[in-house]
Amino acid sequence: MRIGELAERTGVSVRLLRYYEEQGLLASERTPGGQRSYAADAPLVVGRIRGLLEAGLPTRVIREVLPCVEGDGLFVHPCVGDRLRDALRGMDERIAGLWESRTELAAILAETERAERAERAERAERAERGAARAGTRAVR
Repeated sequence: MRIGELAERTGVSVRLLRYYEEQGLLASERTPGGQRSYAADAPLVVGRIRGLLEAGLPTRVIREVLPCVEGDGLFVHPCVGDRLRDALRGMDERIAGLWESRTELAAILAETERAERAERAERAERAERGAARAGTRAVR
């Protein structure tokens, strides 16, 4: 199967298929004319790659895990369970770090909004005092 056909069958761009190949995720052979030729199971492999990417795994981890994917879905042989648990732990750590950052940013924003409200109230109060003084002078 040629790269254009694989792209059409999988909905993945030719450029991305080349990237998968560069990353060691997808194999092809070269025809005598130098064109890529993929095995019949290449659409299944591309689907597995996409699924693992959607699960948040980087290509370096996918390269390790991909040979252990079994069947048509994403069942992974238990031999890579530890690697997947490590990846999940890393995600949890990044999520915790992001949550901390979000909490800090929310606190900064809350303080900024409090200061903005106080500034608006102060301006309104000054405007009222100015209007009251102007009204007092007009009455005299």
